[in-house]
Amino acid sequence: FCLPREHWKQITYIFYCVSVLASFRGTVQHGLPLEIGDTVQLLEKCEGWYRGFVHKNPNAKVYRSNVMSLSPLSVTHRQFETVIPTEDSVITEMTSTLRDWGAMWKWLYVKNDGDLFHRLWHVMNEILDLRRQVLVGHLTNDRMKDVKQHITARLDWGNEQLSLDLVPRREFSMVDPDEISVTELFKLMEHRHRKKETPVPASTHHLFVHMKSLMSSNLGEELEVFFHIYDGRENRPLSERFFVRLNKNGVPKSPEKTERQCTLFVDLGSSDLRKDVYIVVHIMRIGRMGAGEKKNLCSIQYRRPFGCAVVSIADLLTADSKDDHLLKVYACTTESEWYQIHENIIRKVNSRYNLSGSNTGLAVSLQLLHGDIEQLRREYMVLFTRGVSITKKLGFSDIIMPGEMRNDLYMTLEKGEFEKGGKSVARNVEITVYVLDIEGQVMKSYVAAGSGEPGGDEYHSFVLYHNNSPRWAEQIKLPIPVDMFRGSHVRFEFRHCSTKDKGEKKLFGYSFVHLMQEDGRTLPDGTHELIIHKCEENANLQDSSCYLKLPFSKANLPGNNQAVKGTKECFWITSFLCSTKLTQNGDMLDLLKWRAHPERINDSLLKLKEIDGSEIVKFLQDTLDTLFGILDESSQRYGLKVFDCLVHIINLLQDSKFHHFKPVMDTYIESHFAGALSYRDLIKVLKWYVDRIVDAEHQDHIQQVLNATEYIFKYIIQSRRLFALATGGQSEEEFRCCVHELFMSIRFFLSQENKITSPVTQTQAVFLRTFPAVYGELLKIFTVREVAGFVRETLGSLPATARAECPLEAVKLHCIAKTVESQLYTNTESRCILLPVVLHLLQAHMQEQRDLVMCARILTSMLSLVRKYDSTEPVVSEEVDLIVDSLLVVLMRTILEITNRPQAAGTNMRLQFQDITGEFVACLLALLRQMSDKHYQQLLQAFTSKDDLRDFLLQIFTVFRILIRPEMFLKDWTVMRLVTNNVIITTVLYLSDALRKNFLNDKFDYKVWDSYFYLSVIFINQPCLQLESFSPSKKKRVLEKYGDMRVMMGCEIFSMWQNLGEHKLNFIPAMIGPFLEVTLVPQPDLRNVMIPIFHDMMDWEQRRSGNFKQVEAKLIDKLDGLMSEGKGDETYRELFNSIIPLFGPYPSLLKKIERETWRESGVSLIATVTRLMERLLDYRDCVKLGEVDGKKIGCTVSLLNFYKTELNKEEMYIRYIHKLYELHLKAQNYTEASYTLLLYDELLEWSERPLREFLNYPMQSEWQRKEYLHLTIVQNFDRGKCWENGIILCRELADQYESYYDYRNLSKMRMMEASLYEKIMDQQRLEPEFFRVGFYGKKFPFFLRNKEFVCRGHDYERLEAFQQRMLNEFPHAIAMQHVNQPDQTIYQAEAQYLQIYAVSPIPESQDVLQRDGVADNIKSFYKVNHIWRFRYDRPFHKGTKDKENEFKSLWVERTSLTLVQSLPGISRWFEVEKRELVEVSPLENAIEVIENKNLQLRMLIAQCQSRQMQNINPLTMCLNGVIDAAVNGGLARYQEAFFVKDYIVNHPEDGEKIGRLRELMFEQAHILEYGLAVHEKFVPQDMRPLHKKLVDQFHVMKSSLGIQEFPAYVRASPVHFTNGSPRSSCRNSVPNIISPDGARVVARRSPLTYPAVNRYSSSSLSSQASNEVSNITGQSESSDEVFNMQPSPSTSSLSSNHSASPNVTSSAPSSTRGSPQLQDKHKHSRENSCLSSRERPVSAIYPNPLDPAQRATPHQIGDTTLPRSDPNLSAPDKGKTCLIVLYVISFISSLPPFTPSPTECQSAGLVSNSPVLSGSYSSGISSMSRCSVSEASGTEATTGDHPAHQGPTMPNSVSSGSDELIRRENKTPPPYSVYERTNPRRPVPLPHSLSIPPSVDPPALPPKPHQQRTSSMKLVPASDPRRADGVPHVPRPRPLPRKVSQL
Repeated sequence: FCLPREHWKQITYIFYCVSVLASFRGTVQHGLPLEIGDTVQLLEKCEGWYRGFVHKNPNAKVYRSNVMSLSPLSVTHRQFETVIPTEDSVITEMTSTLRDWGAMWKWLYVKNDGDLFHRLWHVMNEILDLRRQVLVGHLTNDRMKDVKQHITARLDWGNEQLSLDLVPRREFSMVDPDEISVTELFKLMEHRHRKKETPVPASTHHLFVHMKSLMSSNLGEELEVFFHIYDGRENRPLSERFFVRLNKNGVPKSPEKTERQCTLFVDLGSSDLRKDVYIVVHIMRIGRMGAGEKKNLCSIQYRRPFGCAVVSIADLLTADSKDDHLLKVYACTTESEWYQIHENIIRKVNSRYNLSGSNTGLAVSLQLLHGDIEQLRREYMVLFTRGVSITKKLGFSDIIMPGEMRNDLYMTLEKGEFEKGGKSVARNVEITVYVLDIEGQVMKSYVAAGSGEPGGDEYHSFVLYHNNSPRWAEQIKLPIPVDMFRGSHVRFEFRHCSTKDKGEKKLFGYSFVHLMQEDGRTLPDGTHELIIHKCEENANLQDSSCYLKLPFSKANLPGNNQAVKGTKECFWITSFLCSTKLTQNGDMLDLLKWRAHPERINDSLLKLKEIDGSEIVKFLQDTLDTLFGILDESSQRYGLKVFDCLVHIINLLQDSKFHHFKPVMDTYIESHFAGALSYRDLIKVLKWYVDRIVDAEHQDHIQQVLNATEYIFKYIIQSRRLFALATGGQSEEEFRCCVHELFMSIRFFLSQENKITSPVTQTQAVFLRTFPAVYGELLKIFTVREVAGFVRETLGSLPATARAECPLEAVKLHCIAKTVESQLYTNTESRCILLPVVLHLLQAHMQEQRDLVMCARILTSMLSLVRKYDSTEPVVSEEVDLIVDSLLVVLMRTILEITNRPQAAGTNMRLQFQDITGEFVACLLALLRQMSDKHYQQLLQAFTSKDDLRDFLLQIFTVFRILIRPEMFLKDWTVMRLVTNNVIITTVLYLSDALRKNFLNDKFDYKVWDSYFYLSVIFINQPCLQLESFSPSKKKRVLEKYGDMRVMMGCEIFSMWQNLGEHKLNFIPAMIGPFLEVTLVPQPDLRNVMIPIFHDMMDWEQRRSGNFKQVEAKLIDKLDGLMSEGKGDETYRELFNSIIPLFGPYPSLLKKIERETWRESGVSLIATVTRLMERLLDYRDCVKLGEVDGKKIGCTVSLLNFYKTELNKEEMYIRYIHKLYELHLKAQNYTEASYTLLLYDELLEWSERPLREFLNYPMQSEWQRKEYLHLTIVQNFDRGKCWENGIILCRELADQYESYYDYRNLSKMRMMEASLYEKIMDQQRLEPEFFRVGFYGKKFPFFLRNKEFVCRGHDYERLEAFQQRMLNEFPHAIAMQHVNQPDQTIYQAEAQYLQIYAVSPIPESQDVLQRDGVADNIKSFYKVNHIWRFRYDRPFHKGTKDKENEFKSLWVERTSLTLVQSLPGISRWFEVEKRELVEVSPLENAIEVIENKNLQLRMLIAQCQSRQMQNINPLTMCLNGVIDAAVNGGLARYQEAFFVKDYIVNHPEDGEKIGRLRELMFEQAHILEYGLAVHEKFVPQDMRPLHKKLVDQFHVMKSSLGIQEFPAYVRASPVHFTNGSPRSSCRNSVPNIISPDGARVVARRSPLTYPAVNRYSSSSLSSQASNEVSNITGQSESSDEVFNMQPSPSTSSLSSNHSASPNVTSSAPSSTRGSPQLQDKHKHSRENSCLSSRERPVSAIYPNPLDPAQRATPHQIGDTTLPRSDPNLSAPDKGKTCLIVLYVISFISSLPPFTPSPTECQSAGLVSNSPVLSGSYSSGISSMSRCSVSEASGTEATTGDHPAHQGPTMPNSVSSGSDELIRRENKTPPPYSVYERTNPRRPVPLPHSLSIPPSVDPPALPPKPHQQRTSSMKLVPASDPRRADGVPHVPRPRPLPRKVSQL
């Protein structure tokens, strides 16, 4: 985008983009994208284009001019350049706030907070609409004010919902904290917070009523409905009535006129909102006399009672909105009770009313509204616009407002007494009411039944049928104008309503009443008994003069008129006048008409005090004119009484009810008062009263006089002004003398010292309360200095030695507060005079900690007047000097007192310190902000001694630490916190100079410097200064106003540190932790400043002690705690380690260290710290996760090992042991938890050495703690079903109890040991599966990155479940689809790759697994415990594949993995230390397959004979699979492959192996023959055909193998079992081995054999099978398992998808683990979804035939089971599923309760809650010696007979000459196996069940719990130098004896 340069014109103004009218994307060259509300600075313009930049991205570009509207803005240059728009600040705030909300609003969607998401969306749209209205600028001022108020309310609501900062505002605009004092800022924040938290309750309430309809089945006539509020406690109405007319359908007659359906009952007080106040509804029908009468020709209608409804107003208190109510309508049982039906309903007198109909109900809407009526008009504008009638309260409201005009007369038609009038029945009386004026004319529209309907000319009462004593209780309203009251009267006409004669109404009498008496008083309130004057039916009453002369009330009858008094006919009414102009009080009229009756003046003045206050305020101006008129007329005679009346009226206005009339009096004084001579009399009388104070006995009246001092002075001053105006200022001196004399009298009585309870003291307090109100009046005549002199002298006259408990002290302080807040104090001249007095009094109270609330108020007001921009003025500077000298130290001490030592509740200082702490803090901040360089210099020079300066510095540093506590201000008061920090850092910069000048070199003071550094550190670490956590806009605002205060303070720390010199040694190592905490703040500049301090520390420590061990220890200890709290990041680690300079001019720490002479140790330290940080960062990231997972446990293990092996930090090591222990317990890894806690147990010895309290352990001896750990570990081993390990610890504890002769605990321990043995034999255990996991890529945590592990799976966990679990733990990981080792691209990738497949364990304890007679429950433990090595097999074809017989080229690639620790251990997974790869030839593979199948057959036959099977199905399937496959050519494939001449010639070295294969084939046939014999004894009847088929096929198999009879070596073997069991004394005895080679069984997994049924160890068959089989009569217990017939090897078989077989002692199939049900289709395979079909390992493709229970020492290759090829299955049976019904046995082992040892000190827990090391523990920790792990290997049987076994031997430690062993010793973490313990054991005889049979030469057993443990508990035959895998045996180093620190 290019335009000629000369076309561009320079712009001299900066503009602000108020509104972007259209989006501009800036797609042109050099275009600038714009958003709504962007701040744009313009540089040039040209042809509709501008060139400039947005402030958030200051790169000059161009944009169109038509996309924005422009207005000028200003730029301020304070600390930073700030652009301030000149537009309305509300618009600016809306723009920035909406931007912040936008990002957070999207995050609400991500968090699925739908409710707030939608609410915020609506509010944002509403604010945008309002913003457009404001921008248009067409609003009126009032409307603009309402819109801004609405906007700010919405902004505050959104900020509160989103937890954003509270915005201080003044008149809808944000307040700049720099433009107001800190005290004002605090007030604004506090006001907004309190307004938000506790809204002020309204004192006025209103009830909204909307009449909807009346539902009833018997309607048909028009209705009248009357509502009113009724007080059930006093039984009287509280309001006038609301009147609604309904048509015949029960709905309002005028639906279009809402004011006739809706009303507002106004001016209800809070006392009216109680449950005995009700809304009463009376309903009248308009129609015939009887409801059931037939229609006739009579057109006259009567008002007749219909029903009544009542609802309590308390039911509406909880309703927030309009609620629709359906009110039940009741009717009277007796019509004469109608007048009190509502009272009966309230009192629930059920006998007097009933429902008017079952379906009759009144539908109304009711709502309570709160607040002033004008406020309601604004908030409910629609309600008042549509129309609503106002129903007033009877009488005035609680607060009478001046200007309120009202003149309502309420009359209630109570009752009447009438004679029959010659009738046989009673009359039906109706009353007609008229209002007539003085001329006798009917007044139009002045008779109202209630609000809602307009008034009428007359009113007709309802009619009660045949009742001569009717009671109506009907209220009517007569709103007669005031000027028409005189001479008017009300007439009541009585008519009989006949039900005959066409329903005529016949007049028979009348009554009347005058509304005003002759003297001007109105009709008095109350009940009036009126006379009924009889008349004829056709009497003419239009001429009122004919009856007005008659008496109207019996009360007014003369005594001689007995005839009228004796009549029985009477009529009663009740009247009530509510008028602001008329009065019923004669005394008031007498006072106002004093000139007509001068003789009554004295009595009228005396009676004024007895007149009701409402009558006085009604005629306030007239009353005051009367009083001052009397005073002017005769001041000598009436002056004192007029003064007393004036005092009475002034005090009357102090009442809250009449408080609003004070402005009326003020207006009267200013505009209507004319007493120019009154001031003399007023001063004279006031002085007379003051002079009498000291001597008067009764002070009540004098106190009333002084209470009215304010208005008395107003009258005095105004009178003097009027006099001066009229006379030209005459008698000025006389007036001044009078005033001075008055103040002399005041000062005299104030100076009197009296007792606390003295009345004079109370009078002094009354005067002091009112005195500040006089200042403003005095200023109207006197100068500022004169008035200030009056005040100073008056306050100075007060007694100085007042006691704290004196109430005058509080009043005195209150007077000072009013003085400071008065107009007088705002003047600079008066402040100079008053300030010393104020400061003196304030200082005295604060020093004694008295009346702190008022002190805070005074100090706040004082400092609010001292603005920051005024500090340069000399007068203001002097004021600051005075305040600092008097109050700074006292103020700091007060803050310390109220924050650290709150007063007890019983003292005189019962204060809520939390409420005033903020005020004092704001005062201190305001004072410090006002102080300039000069003030600081004067302050510091004022200290005469170093001790005083030292105390001051310590005090102010302590106060600053308190100010930056998180709890000092509310969470959203960020503005206040930033101001506080700005003041603190400014002050610290001033004080640091004093620190350097006065406390360095020989005057060095450690305490002051330490306090300074400590303050600086916590200042930097405040959450409110961590800008990284702020939103971009908030961060920008903070940086523009204050900069990054952390960097400023960091530079100051560095500067102060450099000044310390040799005194730095005093802070090493104490300040290492705090400074380290500072460097963990993620601010690059701050880190670059602070990290070199560590180099300095190391250098000085090196000079002092020749090393920096202290620095290293403290650095590591603190680093652990801080990073565990979430501090630090990857950049921080790089900063420590990097060699190149980072982030600026400061070199990295490592680079600085490389220049030193101690470079080597320094670099080593940095490397160690860096590695520690890597682990701590990983640990911190893992701990943030909510659940316990393998990643968190693995990270803890890595950190634990690092502390042990590299740092040798024993205490940290022990702490992380317990953290890991807690993680295991939470994850229910009880075995791993036991191994973990065993690490700590091994550090302890059986000694009586006392140990400190540590973590959750109490103070106890080492013996007791070790005993407790033993018991806890045994308990966890028991819960984890690792009973064998628990037995070892039980025996060790038993030895200790025995040595102490503690036989009781010894017996318990033996019983516990016995119970563990029983659990081994009686309970079954699940055998876990093992998985190899590779973590590749740089995105993994450090302890996992590019490493491979073997993991012990959970119970019932298979490959798919494990893989899913790992992917859940690492959701961003990618599962690799092959098993090949990854290349470097995967290792270095910025991603996460997981490679998972199953592996098989290689047991170490082969001697136990091979020993005959050992129960399978025992063997199951050794097959999956203490496993170091694992194996994984992958089949492949080498050379040309023979399609006819694939076994010729089928090789197996066998991978062996060796771990750094055995499983199980302290973790469920351990890293792979060594990987070995071996290839197995096809012939060896075939040998292993057949060996495994023979082993399986032997096991099943033995289980069947030993009654371990509940049914014969597993044996049946196994026999069927082998025989059927062999008949169809299975074994023949092996013969074709390996017995042909070509193979033998080409592989002469395999001759022995070929012979072995042939032997195994014949052996298999022999086993099958014996198995069929056993099968025949147990096969059920329905399976006999299958058995016969198997026998036939077996003969075919023998013939196919060419076997007529078995060779000699087969016949010579003990084919048949002997009589009985070879070990009849053993439980679960197993027959002997079939052949002599049985000891050399090699357990293998084959792809063509069945999974094992029961994973018990291999056992031979006895030589006499027939006897044994015949002795078995029942089926033995076993679990059932499905065995699928597997396909013979082929291409299709290799591509099938199976995985390793399950390893479960209960023989549950893999497809049914974890589920009690079996599926219809059993595949016995797990899909390895992680691997592709071409590259899947055999262990994942084929099911393993044998469980680890059958794994024995391998032949030649030397490993145990995994897949092999077996041709023993025929092709037609590939994949065939057995249809035999099986059962899965579920085991649930209930552990017996753990019985602890009754030792004296048992620990309550194991793990400390503290994540950081305690410094008190570090001193007693010894360094632990490094140790390696013992290693032992199992035995391997040779090809021929049993080897000659040696006794158990214990391998010694590895010789130091081996490099490999040295590497292992330095790398291997501590031992985790209970078999590697070194405690000596006492010889104990073997249990009988595990004794060695004499007839067999068994292999060596693994160590038993009773054997002595000298170095290692794992045994190796001395004659066998090789391990099971053919590798020379190298014993693992055993642990060295260690000592534990005295923790």
